[in-house]
Amino acid sequence: QVQLVESGGGLVQAGGSLRLSCATSGRTSTRYSMGWFRQAPGKEREFVAAITWSGLTYYGGSVKGRFTISRDNAKNAVYLQMNSLKPEDTAVYYCAAAPNSRDLMSLTTRGTYDYWGQGTQVTVSS
Repeated sequence: QVQLVESGGGLVQAGGSLRLSCATSGRTSTRYSMGWFRQAPGKEREFVAAITWSGLTYYGGSVKGRFTISRDNAKNAVYLQMNSLKPEDTAVYYCAAAPNSRDLMSLTTRGTYDYWGQGTQVTVSS
């Protein structure tokens, strides 16, 4: 079992930045790929970014060039640096863990992930 806890969400003005963190615990010996998804009210969960154990990354088209996913395997932590935030980035952001190693494209699919955090709210004002 793996437990995931997100932190770092909050209220920010358009054009600002936030850094989200995902702390993992439990079966840390398993080499999981990690992903970030987001969900706004009335919308489906949307893929944001993913990273493999070795550090290979992939981004959704709406955030490419603005967001950066990273991980520190020694600390069992995953991060999402969000820059140039827009009001349409407003959502609950979820961290998730998937069995490693899958192809990058599979990490864009919600069903690939076995574990999910409870989410952290990000609100971007205009």
